[in-house]
Amino acid sequence: ESGTGKELVARIIHLGGPRAEAPFVPVNCGAIPGELLESEFFGHRKGAFTGATQDSPGLFGAAQGGTLFLDEVAELPLTMQVKLLRALQEKRVRPVGAPQELPIDCRILSASHRDLGALVASGAFRQDLYYRIHVIAVQVPPLRERREDLPLLTEHLLTRIAGEYGLPVAPCITEAALACLAHHPFPGNVRELENLLERAVALSEGGRIDVADLELDAAPAPEVATGDPDLTVTEPGDRPPPWPGGSLPRTPDAAPLDAALGALERQRILAALEQTRWNRTAAARLLGLTLRALRYRLEKLGIE
Repeated sequence: ESGTGKELVARIIHLGGPRAEAPFVPVNCGAIPGELLESEFFGHRKGAFTGATQDSPGLFGAAQGGTLFLDEVAELPLTMQVKLLRALQEKRVRPVGAPQELPIDCRILSASHRDLGALVASGAFRQDLYYRIHVIAVQVPPLRERREDLPLLTEHLLTRIAGEYGLPVAPCITEAALACLAHHPFPGNVRELENLLERAVALSEGGRIDVADLELDAAPAPEVATGDPDLTVTEPGDRPPPWPGGSLPRTPDAAPLDAALGALERQRILAALEQTRWNRTAAARLLGLTLRALRYRLEKLGIE
């Protein structure tokens, strides 16, 4: 489904891996005009076209050594899919106007709310690119199916919103308001939660969000999407699995979100605790969490 928080999951995967200190570069593939796709992805040289007043490294260059997150990858036109496939296979790109190719080294995370398998079958998405990016799959369930994540998601989003508003401290949310959120169907998923909290921050007084500030409205239940996992992971050295006769085999079951990310989260938290000699306050600061959020995660993961 749309708005389930795929970018948040992608960031967790990035932060839980060996490339955590390198850039995380997200891009919405459907938001780039077709005529700019090549220069946006691969970069360009000054004077390569009208308006190219300086060199640009492109998305691959910006993500060098880190992670490039291709959100809504299904929106790429077939012509760009061919160029993306070649870049992933050869690990080299040629900036627009450049005389030679440049090496690239980044992890690729891709996501879509559409059924890529069905798009492959209809010819709207290249089969070879599908297998290039479909290495490890993670199904991101809708928010209504993971209500236990609401406290952490709410705290994370309030902290981010406070930063955007220039507030010195993120507003707190009452237990009653949190319970109210837990009973909301969230047809718009995490995107709806973020917008709802942003409105609540603007309406609330005294740095405290209560039920009245949420202004929850009843909404129809969303259509449930089926098919491919929402997010896939491709490492630089990955190779697509073979398939007989060029036919599309059955997609393997996606790993549950908790199973796919729990180990990464545990590893990251334990490393921070070891580094700080199990000082929870220092570990929380190192992880960019509040002490309350760290305690919640420790309890959830069974770490004592």
